[in-house]
Amino acid sequence: MGQRIVIKIIEESSYEKDVAFKVHIGTPQLAPDSTSYQQIQELEKKPYKELTELERVMLLSKPRNGELTTMEVRIRESMEFKATVDKLVAKANTSAVLGTSSWREQFRDALTVIPADESELDVDNDDVEEVPRCVDYISHFICLFWKVLFAFVPPTDICGGYVTFVVSISVIGVLTAVIGDAATYFGCALNVKDSVTAICFVALGTSIPDTFASIIASKQDDSADNSIGNVTGSNAVNVFLGIGLAWSLASIYHMAHGTTFNVEPGTIGFAVALFCGEAMIAISIMMYRRNAKSIRAEFGGPVISKWIHASILFFLWVLYLSISTLEAYDVIEI
Repeated sequence: MGQRIVIKIIEESSYEKDVAFKVHIGTPQLAPDSTSYQQIQELEKKPYKELTELERVMLLSKPRNGELTTMEVRIRESMEFKATVDKLVAKANTSAVLGTSSWREQFRDALTVIPADESELDVDNDDVEEVPRCVDYISHFICLFWKVLFAFVPPTDICGGYVTFVVSISVIGVLTAVIGDAATYFGCALNVKDSVTAICFVALGTSIPDTFASIIASKQDDSADNSIGNVTGSNAVNVFLGIGLAWSLASIYHMAHGTTFNVEPGTIGFAVALFCGEAMIAISIMMYRRNAKSIRAEFGGPVISKWIHASILFFLWVLYLSISTLEAYDVIEI
């Protein structure tokens, strides 16, 4: 006959746990309301030699302990779960998941060389600290200026992170404007037409932040929604807000001064039409990858199909730049 013992354990909410306690089972006693309680009590008072065989058997039926009366209970954290959490925190560089509480912590993270594959350690090698490679040091020193610059952004503990968000967006906007102007000056120095500079250097320079944001989103998220939504949302802001707001302000300014605001059409119309056609091809590829039984994914999938579709999209970008440039220099007449 088995019996279950319930022990209440108080949770301390500690990340790492390794505690132990012992459960000691004392001598069992018969319940007073048991039918054999009185009989066994009387038999225990009689000398053992005067007991009959039946009475001795009845005494043997008295509850008693086995050989083991003490059990040690040890509570430890799950190594698999702990390794998973550690990987997620390391993958997001800790700050992206938990935030930062001080400028000191931000500058320390900015000046520390972090291994690129720190989050890909094996579960069985949790005690092994990965040493940064030569590539990690090169990447760190190339990005050191930008790391230190963004370390001045207020920590996330201030006003629930709203100040961090506003300042970060402002700094990214300023950097994007600087990169766009630098790309324009670079195209001017090379004596490249404005339309070619716009679709090549300016577009590439202003799209770098979006590119890295999509890369990070594709690595950290379970789906491709955020990475693709980042691209479509960025284009929506550029088209509807970037062009619309600038043209609206210019129109209001010229109207207030009694003049008209006119923008002469150039060769960008052909580039936009070409872009729309290639965008339909990219959407078709995406829909095919989503519905194909062998893929069923917008990102990743089998190696062959992944490289084929990535090559097609890269070729579309090169084709777009080539044809638009040839048309701008009247090599192709439309």
